[in-house]
Amino acid sequence: MKVVFLVCVLAAVVYAHPHESHYTDKWDNIDLDEILNNKKILASYVKCCLDQGKCTPDAKELKSHIKEALENRCGKCTPAQKDGTRKVLTHLINHEPEMWNQLCEKYDAEGKYRKMYEDEYKSVKH
Repeated sequence: MKVVFLVCVLAAVVYAHPHESHYTDKWDNIDLDEILNNKKILASYVKCCLDQGKCTPDAKELKSHIKEALENRCGKCTPAQKDGTRKVLTHLINHEPEMWNQLCEKYDAEGKYRKMYEDEYKSVKH
């Protein structure tokens, strides 16, 4: 599968190097629209992130950084990853609430960040 899901958060797949302040830009040119507009592909990435399905190498990298990216508002993301994160979060919150809920249960069980992101991206067009 040539496409990548979520981002960074959620919208770009990120890979942190221990001594670097940003995630790799290797996945910055991913066609997020292709992923977000294909529910089967989107679902496969969500299942990977939820430990419910197989992971492609890019999805595995994403999964390892979702929590950190949510917690620090994508502080280690490149500008393209930040844009992608906004796009993915907006899509999930407004069009895929079940997927969003499942991801929140896993990566934000205490609900520390959920409301903040929902307030920011609810009904925003991407």
